[in-house]
Amino acid sequence: MRIGTSLRTSYGVDARTGAHWLIERARTADAARLDSLFVGDHHATGGAYYQNTPTMGRLLAEWGDRPAGVLFLLPLWNPVLVAEHIGTLASFASGRFIMQTAIGGGADQFGAMGASLRGRAERFERDVAVVRNLLAGEEVDGVRIAPVTPEPLEIWIGGSAHPAIDRAARLGDGWLGNADGVPDIAREQVTVYLERCAAHGRTPTAVAIRRDVHVGADADDAERVAGPIVRGGYRGFDPDAFVYGSVEQVAEQFANLAAMGYTDVIVRQLASEQADAVASIERLAEVREAVRGI
Repeated sequence: MRIGTSLRTSYGVDARTGAHWLIERARTADAARLDSLFVGDHHATGGAYYQNTPTMGRLLAEWGDRPAGVLFLLPLWNPVLVAEHIGTLASFASGRFIMQTAIGGGADQFGAMGASLRGRAERFERDVAVVRNLLAGEEVDGVRIAPVTPEPLEIWIGGSAHPAIDRAARLGDGWLGNADGVPDIAREQVTVYLERCAAHGRTPTAVAIRRDVHVGADADDAERVAGPIVRGGYRGFDPDAFVYGSVEQVAEQFANLAAMGYTDVIVRQLASEQADAVASIERLAEVREAVRGI
């Protein structure tokens, strides 16, 4: 199993401090030799949210030759602009570049970006093809872009409803399961995804799931950091969707995901304090070794 990270891009601190925290977390993830690095996509949040492409451009300076990528909620974007941003980022990256994508939601976010919620699934399918073809060096509606990605673009499509999972199997190279899925739901969804891949004659490059995680020095330390956050209703998730504990406890839960059929866990840190988050990222290197030994 591969362990990557999706860095939080919103913090309750002043903007420069938050930016420094992002850089430190990326540097720590690189030192831990995590397998992938991602940032998300959200707009008109009402608070500080570091936008995806300039953020990743800076973080690539801290990252090695493992895969890196950016989430694009594609119906909010012009697909030519997305392709140009990805081609530019991939040229700076030392490793393979991955576009994570999904149809997105939220009337406030769509309204702020001048996009309609209606018809977004159809636009999404069209725009995935446009981005992929442009970055393959093809002409689309009289348009070509440069630079393109040095390697073929890899696309992971997120979603949890059965139609969204089928869409990921049909259009994507990989699938990204949502962080809020409790173990039984995660098992059911990966089964559906693999069945739909077989039905469409597709072999996925990644079967990934997001998880909000804290790796403590031991179980008590993990409870100190993560327990109050989880009990406080973090993101409205069911408590069983979180992963926290000692290195051995987290490794066991990741191994359970691998046994379900997941190839990648994309970790988002639960800790609100920077020192706790950095320590948790450092311990993910031990988690990866422990998973391999299970």
